[in-house]
Amino acid sequence: MVDDEVLDWLRKAHAATSWTVSVCTGALILGAAGILKGLPATTHWYKMGVLRIMGAEPSPAERIVRSGKTVTAAGVSAGIDLALWLAGELVGRERAEAIQLNIEYDPHPPFDAWHMSNASEAVRKLAKVMMDQRMPAGQRRLVPKIAWRRLIDFVRTGK
Repeated sequence: MVDDEVLDWLRKAHAATSWTVSVCTGALILGAAGILKGLPATTHWYKMGVLRIMGAEPSPAERIVRSGKTVTAAGVSAGIDLALWLAGELVGRERAEAIQLNIEYDPHPPFDAWHMSNASEAVRKLAKVMMDQRMPAGQRRLVPKIAWRRLIDFVRTGK
């Protein structure tokens, strides 16, 4: 998210794509490249605040958010939903449904804590503690760098 060479490449690639998509925290890389400025987007619930810092309009209730040719998906499991949606866009609904059938994708999770709005307060707190513990220190230090870059960008462009 702070590698200018990667972000420059992503901006150039985005200019030539039919679709630019991300799954989970990949939206933060799109945001760091400026691709999500002013657009609705989603990512993993744990990083919605960072998505906002990137200039996107977080859509935490959505698994897939499309804005023009840019499409973001929530947490990693939403990647399957995004892949099937994208297949439908590229090759049609019938073929996308055949793909769904071939991978037997019909999720039936054993619990209903699939989204922050469904999880109990105790589960939400525990999930945050677990994410905090899992987050490497190097990644925690990225947020202030990203916020600083966003502030500089805002001062330069007014956006």
